[in-house]
Amino acid sequence: MREWLLKGLDEQPKNDQPQNKQPQNQQPQNQQPQNQQPQNQQLQNAHPETQAHAEKPHSWWKVMCLTGVDYFSTLGYQPGIAALAAGALSPLATLVLVLVTLLGALPVYRRVAADSPHGEGSIAMLVRLLSFWKGKLFVLVLLGFAATDFIITITLSAADATAHIDENPFWPESLRDQHVLVTLLLIALLGAVFLKGFTEAIGIAVALVGVYLALNVVVIGDALWQVFTHPHAVTDWTHALTTSHGSPLAMVGIALLVFPKLALGLSGFETGVAVMPHIKGTLPQRIRGGKRLLTVAAGIMSVFLLTSSVATTILIPADQFAPGGEANGRALAYLAHQNLGNVFGSVYDISTIAILWFAGASAMAGLLNLVPRYLPKFGMAPSWARAVRPLVLVFTGAAFLITVIFDADVDAQGGAYATGVLVLITSAATAVTLSAHHRGQRKRAWAFGAITAVFTYTTVVNVFERPDGVKIAACFIAAIIAVSLLSRVFRAFELRVTAIGADPIAEAFLAEAGGRQIRLIANEPEERDAREYSAKLTQIIADNDMTDQRDVLFVEVTVQDASDFETELHVRGELRHGRYRVLTMESSSVPSALAALLLWVRDTTHRRPHIYFEWTEGNPVANFARYLIFGQGEVAPVTREIIRQAEPDRKRRPHIHVG
Repeated sequence: MREWLLKGLDEQPKNDQPQNKQPQNQQPQNQQPQNQQPQNQQLQNAHPETQAHAEKPHSWWKVMCLTGVDYFSTLGYQPGIAALAAGALSPLATLVLVLVTLLGALPVYRRVAADSPHGEGSIAMLVRLLSFWKGKLFVLVLLGFAATDFIITITLSAADATAHIDENPFWPESLRDQHVLVTLLLIALLGAVFLKGFTEAIGIAVALVGVYLALNVVVIGDALWQVFTHPHAVTDWTHALTTSHGSPLAMVGIALLVFPKLALGLSGFETGVAVMPHIKGTLPQRIRGGKRLLTVAAGIMSVFLLTSSVATTILIPADQFAPGGEANGRALAYLAHQNLGNVFGSVYDISTIAILWFAGASAMAGLLNLVPRYLPKFGMAPSWARAVRPLVLVFTGAAFLITVIFDADVDAQGGAYATGVLVLITSAATAVTLSAHHRGQRKRAWAFGAITAVFTYTTVVNVFERPDGVKIAACFIAAIIAVSLLSRVFRAFELRVTAIGADPIAEAFLAEAGGRQIRLIANEPEERDAREYSAKLTQIIADNDMTDQRDVLFVEVTVQDASDFETELHVRGELRHGRYRVLTMESSSVPSALAALLLWVRDTTHRRPHIYFEWTEGNPVANFARYLIFGQGEVAPVTREIIRQAEPDRKRRPHIHVG
């Protein structure tokens, strides 16, 4: 049984409190043996981000590599996707992507880094703007899209790593065309890494990103040299442009229209703010480091995207980008083998495979950051969802399923990936727009509003053109909501208080009553006038044949946000109308607050308190539904059941009286 000798939320001067002295080695009346635990015990795992803060912090550029394994690894497939989507216009379409990155996504996430520097990301910004059940449901929907983004990152990256493996000339013929099997093995290896532990992520990421970017400098530099020394290739490309698209204005229009298909190049920004707690320094230094991280990563990626798009579009025949072609999903690797030989190409393949595989690690880390931060806290996931290993098994299983459904096809998963990325960026743009509006920053609000409109348009177009993303996201959303609601029902009788403390008046009331017998009356406050308390006391005395009124304390719980699951209790004492001693609390649930208070009173006064209820009028099923949704309803039986589950020894349970 978890002891409820929790740290008081207000520091109290001990000498001012009445004490109930007991001789040593003698228990007070009604005291039951207790497991000895230290006072001021703090609940464990109340904040999932504390584990991140406990790790050694790093320089911002090292942390950039942690998100860079996701962001930079898109070079493995982005040039090929751009060529498939825009053809000869791929460089111009990529330029549109770069402009949207630098003028849209980057300013948005620099603002997110400033407003949410503890790794919560844009979802937390929107949560603060919404309350009650609509806020929780909104979070569940966003988590569905986030799960789509991160899970598809794992499966798509592993599938593209498999494509690089399969196309390598040194890969045995007997193992070729086993895309699903090899992809599943890579995902299983990723899951095994997280099951064992993931403490050296940043060091590995720095090495992978450094080697990968260096090799890309060689491959793209050589390719651009080939372009400059073979002017006929440029001539052929420009001729194809003018023949196919006519005027420059038409080219720009088509480039804008195909931009939504290139949205994969925007991935990595949400992960970038999620890893901010790993940046060393004070909070202002962390924010500055986070902004540098985002800016430098976007700048590096923009240069690589533009140069790789020019090189691959001019040097690689168009038919090789199509499904089944040697450059499909691996355009730069194709150039590495073609221009620099199979040995260097194989080294490049190994580097690309490693960073693509580790991009899945970045996504897994993002999932392990998001889910424990929200769902268990909302009561919408089993308590084991705070633990890493069970979640790793769940996410690995989901990645297996997606891989089998999409047959480990990179192109087939592009729509779902882009949908997840775009929805998260659109939600971030919406959050910063509302933030600027609430702060009275009108010019910034208009600017961010324009960016939001661009990303909203892009998201809508992507959904209509590639509905697979919404279908997959809808499956994740439906699964998350179903599991969340079932979990909320199954966890209905948990003790949902994380900490409890009392003010000096409340402690004085309890200390005085603890010298005799502690009797609490649960009162649902209405007018709070003398007549209300007198009538309630008279009724309780009559129903329970109570004779001694000296130790009676009224208890009142005000429900704030019933959609919250965990809460902290602040017990306040008041003397009303010169006679009635009242303990007041605010909580998300009346029964849970009363149960926690009773156990805390028992542990602090060493007496089993008595509490008196009235039966709730109405249908029990309807009242229980009221409890689940509004935090009140069948108060007496639910309070008793919460205490029964929290305290297995019935001799130590507080007394429950219902009349």
